[in-house]
Amino acid sequence: MNHIRTSRRSLMQAAGALVVGFHVAPRGALAQAAAANATPEINAWVVIHPDDRVVLRMARSEMGQGTRTGLCQMIAEELHCDWSKITTEYVTPGQSLARNRAWGNFLTAGSQGIRQSQDYVRRGGAVARIMLIQAAAARWGVEPATCMAKDSVITHRPTGRTLTYGAVATEAARLSPPAAAQVPLKPPSEWTVIGQSVPRLDTADKTTGKLIYGSDLRMPGMLVAVPKRSPVFGGKVRSMDAARVAGMPGVKHVLQVGDSAVAVVADTFWQAKTALDALPVQWDGGENARIQQADIDARLTEGLNAAEAFVGNSNGDARAAIAAAPRKIEAVYSYPFQNHAPMEPMNATVVWTATRCDVWCPTQNGEAALVATAQAAGLPQNQCDVHRMDLGGGFGRRTTHDWLIDAVLIAKQIPGVPIKTMWTREEDMVQGRYHPVTKAKMTAGVDANGDITGLHMRISGQSILSFVFPTALQNGRDPVQFQGLNAGGAESAIGYSFPNLLIDHAMRNTHVPPHFWRGVNHNQNAVYLECFLDEVAHATNQDPLALRRKLMANHPKHLAVLNAVAERIGWGTPAPAGVFRGIAQQMGFGSYVAAAAEVSVNAQGQLKMHRIVAATDCGVAVNPKQIEMQVEGSFVYGLSALLHSACTVKDGAIEQSNFDSYPVLRLDEMPKVETIVMPSGGFWGGVGEPTIMVAAPAVLNAIFAATGKRIRDLPIKDQDLRRA
Repeated sequence: MNHIRTSRRSLMQAAGALVVGFHVAPRGALAQAAAANATPEINAWVVIHPDDRVVLRMARSEMGQGTRTGLCQMIAEELHCDWSKITTEYVTPGQSLARNRAWGNFLTAGSQGIRQSQDYVRRGGAVARIMLIQAAAARWGVEPATCMAKDSVITHRPTGRTLTYGAVATEAARLSPPAAAQVPLKPPSEWTVIGQSVPRLDTADKTTGKLIYGSDLRMPGMLVAVPKRSPVFGGKVRSMDAARVAGMPGVKHVLQVGDSAVAVVADTFWQAKTALDALPVQWDGGENARIQQADIDARLTEGLNAAEAFVGNSNGDARAAIAAAPRKIEAVYSYPFQNHAPMEPMNATVVWTATRCDVWCPTQNGEAALVATAQAAGLPQNQCDVHRMDLGGGFGRRTTHDWLIDAVLIAKQIPGVPIKTMWTREEDMVQGRYHPVTKAKMTAGVDANGDITGLHMRISGQSILSFVFPTALQNGRDPVQFQGLNAGGAESAIGYSFPNLLIDHAMRNTHVPPHFWRGVNHNQNAVYLECFLDEVAHATNQDPLALRRKLMANHPKHLAVLNAVAERIGWGTPAPAGVFRGIAQQMGFGSYVAAAAEVSVNAQGQLKMHRIVAATDCGVAVNPKQIEMQVEGSFVYGLSALLHSACTVKDGAIEQSNFDSYPVLRLDEMPKVETIVMPSGGFWGGVGEPTIMVAAPAVLNAIFAATGKRIRDLPIKDQDLRRA
């Protein structure tokens, strides 16, 4: 299909439609466009057409997690519109920039798409409803207080007269909106849309193939570029022989991209890839080409006993308590590099001229993509824009824009022509931004009663912030490293109280670039802490659930989700023959989560995961069914990492280049998942990431119960699971 560029004007409503939200006065080109449409530009979130169609505008990205539907539920809750008439459209960061960031934050990561938008998008819907009621009341010559709105219809209660939203849209658009901050929001007791499992708005288009992803995009005259970077991070292009492939079918250009990449541009992807595969390139990997996985492992092992480390959480004197304890329990765990591996490889379509640069791409942060585009294009941001496509997976990979910068640099060498840059699967795998590699040394002092008198958790490994946002480090310390282990707060507090505690981090960075990977540092931190507590329980002849409960007296929300999965799994009652159980809990991204697993391991050491029960307290459950789907999807991701997936380094490069060497969970391996959604209210927690972190430790603890073997190094694919 031909894709017509969306202009700022086309994003505004047709004449007679209502656009409402927060008031941002039109200026410059926006004012001219508003005048041309003969529609007052009130603002941002809601468009009501005369035929009663409701268009809700989105700034956050949709990548399968259901943010589009959840945001619409929150707007619709306050708008009182007819759900069956809702459609959506994305706004661009360029439009938001021109209107003083009218749509707020575009970042869709950290499980914050819903929770950090909820207040202002609900107020946008409430403002729209008030204005529509005011317009109807004015037409009838009655007080607005005598009118009510429901399902896109305004009713004058004393007389029963009605008007649809579309009928008063033009009049409502002329009104001055009330201050959004002063508009009261409905209390949860009155919600009729929030909290309901309404069907997702994008399911039909995904099912029929109507939805266009970035890799599907077509434009008249478009060429396709396939790039290749130095296989060693930090490496450069030494030389290439462009003449060898310049005459191959469909090839239009053979380019060098910056210091570290080359690209072939052709009529089709396959022509470009075929030529790229044949292109003679000499790489200079530099000193990084000498690095092996064993070197990285040795560096992390050294950090486990280093004298200096950044403290993340402490109370009392853990070292002294452990030294004085009659018994010491110690274990070392490790967690490997992980690839995001989204199903849709990196891609972007760019049109660059000397005065304008437009990008169409799947991104998790439109505003950051705009910044990257402008810098690479060599143009001011107001001469660039990013038209965001739905994402074929993200998991954090598309919050960084190295791939987009290369796409702009390629298009910059071919002005005025739409250039779609497509990474191959192999390039996507070996040029990723990886889950950080870490090790942890866990040490506990235990008294004669089996109580933990002191706990020391030493983490050695990469820091994400030191690579992504070094200015966010706190005197060199990476606060993100301690997710799920913090002393308190509403985001990622530890769920246990120890009389003496020390959690610290020996930062040991590598040349492999780390990044935020779904669940981030919660994933390994949950494995380290939850599996080690299991070790302590078994070493002291305590029930793992009972030990946790003793440590959780001051953590009622953590305890509530733990108790919920224990009850549902039947903890304390006999499991089916040959089936064994494990349990884990943690807090992350503002939510409290727990999991209990049932597994079996046969005589040949083959693992079967039968069932996992998951409990989530996210405060407010916008769409319970959607939460269930997110829990199940997160378990696929987390269990893939547990069972199969790891990235290793050879001669400075990532070895795993496709799903044959970086496998993911198969359908027959997936356990039955039972989700308990138990929102306690009063806060807004995340959903997409929190539950991933408890799947692995729950299964690992169940494996120990089944085999007597403690698996401390992931993934488990190379581990012998035959009973000890």
